[in-house]
Amino acid sequence: MFNWPNFVSQVFNGLALGALLALISSGLTIIYGTLGVLNLAHGAMFMLGGYAGYAAFQYTGSFIIAVIAGSLFVMVVGVLMERIIIRHFYQRPHEDQLLVTFGIGICFVELVRLVFSSDSKLVPPPPLFQGITSLGFMFYPTYRLAVVGIVAIALGVLFVVLYRTRLGMIVRAGIEDSVMVDSLGINVYRVFMIVFGIGAMAAGFAGIINAPVVSLTPGVGDDILVETFVVVVIGGVGSFPGAILGGLIAGEIISITSIFDPGYAYVMLFAAMTLVLVVRPHGLLGVQGRE
Repeated sequence: MFNWPNFVSQVFNGLALGALLALISSGLTIIYGTLGVLNLAHGAMFMLGGYAGYAAFQYTGSFIIAVIAGSLFVMVVGVLMERIIIRHFYQRPHEDQLLVTFGIGICFVELVRLVFSSDSKLVPPPPLFQGITSLGFMFYPTYRLAVVGIVAIALGVLFVVLYRTRLGMIVRAGIEDSVMVDSLGINVYRVFMIVFGIGAMAAGFAGIINAPVVSLTPGVGDDILVETFVVVVIGGVGSFPGAILGGLIAGEIISITSIFDPGYAYVMLFAAMTLVLVVRPHGLLGVQGRE
């Protein structure tokens, strides 16, 4: 039943979910925009970040160390994945990229299931963000509010890296014309490796940040992967601002639709994606680029 307190609460839930989706999607859109690789293992990397952070938390009891460990672990996995496998698929058809990354994602999921079992794992929020906070007109979980701030800071760091550094300039140039970047004497493949690592790290960071909100299971990345691709389509493939806008839109659609009928949340999300594809095929903030 609709009521205003529930509506406002769901708007805040949508903001938290949207911020998380924006962060994950930014990593995916950076990888595709620069490398042209459709990475279906991105959801599994989100899951890996959560489990790596969980393992670090079990040993240290520190949520901060868990976040750092989860992020760095997935970054290393991403770099190794790019150097050993993905590098050989840059010139291959997208179908081959989809198949190999999908297979890698399945391997990651099964390895985690082998090590940690299929039982749900819990990572408690840091003591500073436990409990609820009064917003004057409602009470809301403190950690969910903190997630919005944490993700905003992470997106701000990514923005600075992409738009205020030499690496970011090379990445954005590579999105437009990687052949020209290579002709300027820049080691494009080294840049590709760094970009893949950054994109993977964004997913891993989101995975451990989300762990106190939703319990960890080996399949936790599956739904996120679908939502992430929808976000990228809505915002525009290869567009960092588009990933942020698309994430916020998707988060609100899922949360607000859940007030009336949770079963229609994904229906409305895909309906929004279809509408965007009809009206603006390249996404809200995307431009026509590689096929």
